[in-house]
Amino acid sequence: MTVSLQEEAEAVRTRDDLAHFLRVAMADLQARPRKWENSTLERFLEAWAAWVEDLPGWYANRGADVPDQPDWNLVANMVLAARIYE
Repeated sequence: MTVSLQEEAEAVRTRDDLAHFLRVAMADLQARPRKWENSTLERFLEAWAAWVEDLPGWYANRGADVPDQPDWNLVANMVLAARIYE
């Protein structure tokens, strides 16, 4: 059974999990670049910055408060969002 990139991101809890997720994300980009709206570093980083600016809305949609400190899972979700965020 193949695990989706979303499922990989949701499983991130530790630094090692994040490193694994980043490698899986890189492999996904190489295998399916058309599934990534932001497939260049420049576009990806711009989308990441925009998503971080909109972070309070993401938490509000989940009915949660923005944490004072991000955790490894949030960083994985940032990467996941930045691949498609406009």
